[in-house]
Amino acid sequence: MFGFSRIRGGVHPESHKEDSAGKPIVTDLPLPKRLYLPLFQQAGAMALPLVKPGDKVLKGQQLAITGEGLSANLHAPTSGTIIGVEEIIAPHPSGLNSAAIVLESDGEDRWMELPDESDPFQRSPEELASEVERAGIVGLGGAIFPSAIKLRQGRRFEIKTLIINGGECEPYLTTDDQLMRERAAEVVEGARLIQHIIEAYETVIGIEDNKPEAIAAMREAAAPYGKVRVEVVPALYPMGSAKQLIKAITGLEVPAGGRSNDLGVLVHNVATAYAIQQTLRYGKPLISRVLTLAGGSLNEARNVEALFGTPIQHLIDHCGGISSQPARLVMGGPMMGQQLPAATVPVMKGTSGVLALTQKEVNDKTPSNCIRCSRCVQVCPMGLVPLEMAKHAKADNFEEASSYGLRDCILCGSCSYVCPSRIPLVNYFEYAKGEMKQRRVAEHKLAYTQQLTARRSERVEREAEAKRAAKAAKKKRAKAPKAEAASTPEPATTSDTAEKES
Repeated sequence: MFGFSRIRGGVHPESHKEDSAGKPIVTDLPLPKRLYLPLFQQAGAMALPLVKPGDKVLKGQQLAITGEGLSANLHAPTSGTIIGVEEIIAPHPSGLNSAAIVLESDGEDRWMELPDESDPFQRSPEELASEVERAGIVGLGGAIFPSAIKLRQGRRFEIKTLIINGGECEPYLTTDDQLMRERAAEVVEGARLIQHIIEAYETVIGIEDNKPEAIAAMREAAAPYGKVRVEVVPALYPMGSAKQLIKAITGLEVPAGGRSNDLGVLVHNVATAYAIQQTLRYGKPLISRVLTLAGGSLNEARNVEALFGTPIQHLIDHCGGISSQPARLVMGGPMMGQQLPAATVPVMKGTSGVLALTQKEVNDKTPSNCIRCSRCVQVCPMGLVPLEMAKHAKADNFEEASSYGLRDCILCGSCSYVCPSRIPLVNYFEYAKGEMKQRRVAEHKLAYTQQLTARRSERVEREAEAKRAAKAAKKKRAKAPKAEAASTPEPATTSDTAEKES
């Protein structure tokens, strides 16, 4: 139904999906001795811990509460004892430390008491959105944006179409594919619950054409519901990006600087829909996710359901181990994933995959000068000019880079993939976006400081004026008795009376 005429740019990287596709999700991994739960694993602010060392907790119990602004609650993936809040190596290329709650498992995996099952479709949309917020659910497609906020935004806008993203265009990753194959009914019900919350007219589940088994399973699960349908889109990277999927399904393009809400469209990932269904149907908070273990250094690629906080090394050890030392360890896919500093880092909410890549798969080459071939321009799905953006970003001329559309760049890496000079274009864009964000934060902080200074000056002036007024009033009161005394005649004496009579 959909032709390539609707889609701008894109690339066809080697998929490597056959290594893990079709293998059942491993759900019986042994519990790790300790779980490391970073307080910052969602878009926005860090979560605030509610527990202290020595606390006994049950599986599903809330450990951290939403911080200021954007944030998400955090729950215990198993039962055990809180060791403390410690600094651990963050799952980030920087290798910097990050605060995390350390939970020692008691091996019993005891659930807290969950609410009684009830029909979520009989509950109010706002009540369901609040339940999603309490469960700590974020977008599991990579954005890790708090889902309850998107649901409430959807209610404020007139959303006609809910799109469930089953594209999964990143090479190696098959987590969404396998989730749709094995748990199609739950995913569809999650999609219907989201539709119920935002009151959308229809739900469209978009799946790339290289996933025939998932397409068949999802169509069978959606068949009883007239307002839920599955649409097949071309397998083209980055089809998993929300903007590209919207364009492929609806023909509408999200305007520069705009949001899909402006078009009456809202997008959620299939894993997010499944998590919402588990929360609203069974009361389970988000404590685990399905992820792909793949790469040439592993003995066997698999899809596993892993508890948050599980060290990646634990997953590798219990899923066949490695055949050779990885040249690079990546969290996510090879196109947009992040290189990991060590295998000791934990699984987080946004961990869609872990890749142990060989030197051949990494294919590192020394960059050379740009030859102005314009291949990066041809494949950019956003219609930007990457070579010009990179030139200005490299020179720290961020305003000029922005004039070429840097803010609209989705960091998909298509330009870097096709560049014959092996220029790490997307690295320049990440750097520039990071610097611009820091500058915006600094400017906001400066403006806020100036505002506080102005308010303080006004307050000091008001206090000084009040003191002057009080001093003047006191002085006036002090003069009043003297003036009264001077104006009051003294009482006449006897001699004075006699003198007047004479």
